[in-house]
Amino acid sequence: MKQATATNNKQTATIFRFAYGLFLILVVFELFIGDYESAVSNFGIALIFDPFNHTMKWNDRPIYQRAWLITHLILLAAGFAFLILR
Repeated sequence: MKQATATNNKQTATIFRFAYGLFLILVVFELFIGDYESAVSNFGIALIFDPFNHTMKWNDRPIYQRAWLITHLILLAAGFAFLILR
């Protein structure tokens, strides 16, 4: 049973990384064409797909993973602020 769970976690992690990357590509495309509202919202959706080991607790994650996710969240907040203040 544990081996099946490990295989499912690995497959899920692969799908999440792929989805995260696709959403980031979509964000870049939307920024390029000037659709800022969709770019910011899709940037937030990308954060749902944790590109790292999503089964780890926050405190067990390496520093670089936490820094990446916090930076993503800060950029998302800046994007929302930009949309509100423009």
